Amino acid sequence: MLPEIRPTLLTRTVDWLIRWRVALLVLAVVMTAVAWPISRRLKFDYSIEAMYAKKDPHLQDFQASRAAFGGDEFLIVAYEEPNLFEPDSNALTEAAARRIEKFAEKLNQIPGLNADSTQHLAKALKFPYGRARIREITEGTLQGDRSRVTAIVLRVLPGAKSPVSRDETIARVRQVAAEHDPPAMVVGEPAQMNDMFRYVQEDGRNLFWVSLALLAFVLLVLLQKLRWVILPVVVVIASIIWTEAFLVLSGLQLSMVSSILNSLMTIIGVQSTMHISLTFRQQHRSLPPIEALRKTLIEVASPIWWLVVTTSFGFGVLYCSHINPVASFGIMMAIGSMVMLAAVLMFLPGIVLYGELGSEPPPTASDRRVAAVLGQITRTVEQHPRKVLGGSLALVAVASVGFLWLRVETDFSKNFRENSPIVQALKYVEKRLGGAGSWEVNFSAPETLTDEYIDKVRDFAERLRGEFGVSLEEIAATDDSGKELMHHKGRLSKVIAITDGLDQIKLPFVSMTSETRLNILKGLQAEFVNSLYNPSTKRMRILLRGYERQPAETKLQLITEVERLAQETFPDTNAEAVGDEPKQSPDLRAKSTGLYVLLSFLIDSLLDDQWTSSWMATVGMTAMVWYAFRSLPIGLMSLLPNLFPNVLVIGMMGWVGLPINIATAMIACVSMGLTVDTSIIYLDGYQRARARGMRVNEALQETHSDIGRSLVYSNFALMAGFSVLSLSHFIPLVYFGLLISLSMLGGLIGNLVFLPLLLGWWDGRKEAREDRSSIG
Repeated sequence: MLPEIRPTLLTRTVDWLIRWRVALLVLAVVMTAVAWPISRRLKFDYSIEAMYAKKDPHLQDFQASRAAFGGDEFLIVAYEEPNLFEPDSNALTEAAARRIEKFAEKLNQIPGLNADSTQHLAKALKFPYGRARIREITEGTLQGDRSRVTAIVLRVLPGAKSPVSRDETIARVRQVAAEHDPPAMVVGEPAQMNDMFRYVQEDGRNLFWVSLALLAFVLLVLLQKLRWVILPVVVVIASIIWTEAFLVLSGLQLSMVSSILNSLMTIIGVQSTMHISLTFRQQHRSLPPIEALRKTLIEVASPIWWLVVTTSFGFGVLYCSHINPVASFGIMMAIGSMVMLAAVLMFLPGIVLYGELGSEPPPTASDRRVAAVLGQITRTVEQHPRKVLGGSLALVAVASVGFLWLRVETDFSKNFRENSPIVQALKYVEKRLGGAGSWEVNFSAPETLTDEYIDKVRDFAERLRGEFGVSLEEIAATDDSGKELMHHKGRLSKVIAITDGLDQIKLPFVSMTSETRLNILKGLQAEFVNSLYNPSTKRMRILLRGYERQPAETKLQLITEVERLAQETFPDTNAEAVGDEPKQSPDLRAKSTGLYVLLSFLIDSLLDDQWTSSWMATVGMTAMVWYAFRSLPIGLMSLLPNLFPNVLVIGMMGWVGLPINIATAMIACVSMGLTVDTSIIYLDGYQRARARGMRVNEALQETHSDIGRSLVYSNFALMAGFSVLSLSHFIPLVYFGLLISLSMLGGLIGNLVFLPLLLGWWDGRKEAREDRSSIG
């Protein structure tokens, strides 16, 4: 049994809570009212950079490129223009040019866009000179699908320089695109990221309220009294409002990771209040309300306290993460757990004892059925321990095999439903225009360009086109599934190098150096030159367009291979050398980067230290259970039911082919933080029964009947609530709802099967020795 808090302190605290219950309830309501407007100011960090550790090499490469060449956050607005070019000419039709310019002008008026950087065919083909070559260069970027589709490329301002939010800018671009005749499609990494964060923010909040309503309905059916439904709902809502207000005052922001904060706090709140409610109902059948509540609070004080402490510690371990959102999430959950305890203490006495309580109804038919099933589980474990253990280990072994087939999802479009606007736009653009993913490979360059260096850049660009390029004709001839890209030799729809512009600068009978042509080109298209070459930082880059809807392995292989070829072609070295071999500088080497690259490695970033955090949480919470119960065997016994859901859920992901995505990357650590709560409640109930003189099998029967029923009700109510997440527009949230439900089911099985098995084996041996000693 958990060591009791000092009796005098505990009884005085309980008596004080009961005596001042009305004042505490009013104070809690006032605090919630005051915190509500503050909590609404909680901001959501929309930046992709926040999802990486500050020292992550992919992030550092991205930031270095941004500093050298400016931000490259592009939106592509594509639409069909059947009469784009004059017959047998490289000139736009007058009507098409006028429509493009009018559309571009309307888009340029949207706040948050860099109007000076807007690109479109009417602008590119304005001068008659070199139209044939310009048309060739712009194919796959500004025109596509046999010259029946055209696009306007918009550059989005960095968040710090934009007068409006990124969400407002993209929403306005989509509105203008939808109003265009014919309607235009909008794609680009900024739109994908914005949709991801928007869906998580909107769906997470809306589905929380829907799932809470469903949870309340299930609790009402199970407990048949409105009071026991109001209590957990009020506690959860107030705790979340208080926590969000505290985060606002602390300057913390929600991120993709911490978007599940409300859901996890709901689990902790329902488990705590359900245990207290069922304990009180049992006491109230033989005691008056105040005395029943007093006895209940004294009995559950220790398990609830340790439940909160171990949960706070389990999530607090995430503070060690190198990923800032993960570390912040750990802090938020630790704070939220403590806030939940405060809410329970302030709301519970007043709500439980408010008005006429009435007598508690006798056990219902469902109560008796649940008790019968739990009793049968206890008897089965007691009578067939080896079979139960063997079956459980076999299940774990089979689930463990699924670890071999786990894969990481880096196709970012797979995070959205197939019928979502962003996926439909990607399908349209990538089939009829070209790849929607913008990225780059950058490398060292001399401060003054030489003909030899320019030749090397030209040859490298041609090599990329030859080895990785795929034509629009090849893509247009395939279906819409996206899988067909695996069968193409190349995965790049466009390669843009500075030589594409320099080669246009020619004069008859005049020989010009590369530097001279560069100066002329800069006078004609300064932005084109500055976006590809920075003499002050001595860096050159080649812009690439890749297909978003590619298999994960293909995309990562492409990025790695392009970077490798660039490093071979431009082997920048330090002055130092090791023997006869030059030593390549990490700062000077060629690098692949861009939002396309960051999104591809996003899950790897989140997974970077999750296994370490999970094992730290496992060891730490086992040690805390050991300390809480003052028993190493108890601490070790609590480990198995907490590991079981992890193996079950993660192994199942491998078996059924569910990829590890943004939401599932932290499932191991989250699962551990949830199942330890039920273990503590079960262990405390069992040891209390043993302390009353019950034998092992009797104590297990009673614990299963009382505590087990509480665990079954709370877990099934929560599973019903989280099933609502299957309606989310954002696929990772769907997976999260499914896996959290499976995790709770696995934890329930672990605590109703493994714990009785281990307790019966450990205490049964001691009991048998004591029986033999008494007989002897």
